[in-house]
Amino acid sequence: MFSLLSTATMLGAFTALFAIVFQAYLTSNELVRLTVILQHLRDLEVEVPVNSPRVAIGYGSCSDLHVRAIDFLEYSDRIGQALNASEYTFDDITNEDEFLLNFAYYFQRGAAAERFTANREMFMSLVQRAKKSSSIQHHWALGGNAPVIGTRMAIEGANVLLGAKMSSKLKTHLRPEVRLTGSLIDDDDIHLILEYNTGDSWGNLVTPRANRYILHNDHHNPYLSSLEEFNTALIGFEPHLFIVSGLQMMDNYAYPAGVREKLLERVRQQMQAQSRTSTLIHFEMASFVELELLQLLLQTVLPYSDSIGMNEQELDNLQQVLQTGRISLVADCNPRVAHSLDQARAVFRQLNEDFYQKQYSAGDGATRRPLSRMHLHTLAYQAFIVVKDSRWQHTKHAAAKASLTAHRHVCASTIVNPDAAYLQMDGSFAVSAEPGARR
Repeated sequence: MFSLLSTATMLGAFTALFAIVFQAYLTSNELVRLTVILQHLRDLEVEVPVNSPRVAIGYGSCSDLHVRAIDFLEYSDRIGQALNASEYTFDDITNEDEFLLNFAYYFQRGAAAERFTANREMFMSLVQRAKKSSSIQHHWALGGNAPVIGTRMAIEGANVLLGAKMSSKLKTHLRPEVRLTGSLIDDDDIHLILEYNTGDSWGNLVTPRANRYILHNDHHNPYLSSLEEFNTALIGFEPHLFIVSGLQMMDNYAYPAGVREKLLERVRQQMQAQSRTSTLIHFEMASFVELELLQLLLQTVLPYSDSIGMNEQELDNLQQVLQTGRISLVADCNPRVAHSLDQARAVFRQLNEDFYQKQYSAGDGATRRPLSRMHLHTLAYQAFIVVKDSRWQHTKHAAAKASLTAHRHVCASTIVNPDAAYLQMDGSFAVSAEPGARR
């Protein structure tokens, strides 16, 4: 009995040891493979030099207050009951209960969201609670798509003209290479950034992936308050690239009749004023839930854009609006590459069909632009659709640069650390849901 027990124990120990060694071997091999891939990406990103391109980008800025959502927000059973009672569809946030329910809806789906509340008292109460709580970690950062993109481009060597208004305090966070065109203001718009990680639990809700929910009560950004000063500064700048962003601040904002339409008409005029031969125009989308605004963008912004950028949820939303005339509040938070690429191709095709069908209908055919590029950026991968022989060059290098830049930005590091990275997919994957379409 003793001999048998000893043999079994030895076999068990040997099996455990073999498993540990084998796992270490696999881990070591994976790390080596990842390091090689990252090195190839780094080689690609520096293969084409950046020759100080002139980039003009609008509109707006804010001060981001980051907090960990599940530590900051208090869950109650009534939230779960309200979610289960019926399909949640509203996005007007007038009180804290509606805010918590709105957050819960997107949290349980791992979906990004950016929402406006007109209730300033409630919003500032949340901000003060986050700032003053000794148990809640928080930090401030430069916010707004335009300043963040502009700062990143300046780091990469671009000469940036930024259309935004901000306080002198927030301006100190800009890099010196970024030229601010808007006048200084006393108080910045604040965005409350509620972040969470994959698998975080909030009450009985568990999120399937890391993401964030943004709540704001902006007053400068919805009116594109920097637009006219930006327009003046554009004279003589002659950008190589003109970027339109921040228009999601118009979503669900209560304007006086006709004001939003006039603002978007000014954006269109600014886009139309850019040279068709020397300036490319990119529109960076964001989280929209108001159908009327998206329909306005399809009339005033998208027809004058050479390129558009979006994540997987924004892509699904745009496709739904184009094909069904309805908004898609959330999409699959972990979509298959094949499905996303099929969606991107469908949207790309339809927008260009609309261009060729309608380019002269409004009498502005000379200033409309066919879509020649689409950038899909998800947490898992970067994908580009680019028209062959267009002015968008070096797409392979751009994809490598985008992947590495996303890593550096998220990790707040100038280096790409293999220990902080991992492979999302192998070297062979379906590029379409159509049978046999593999890479």
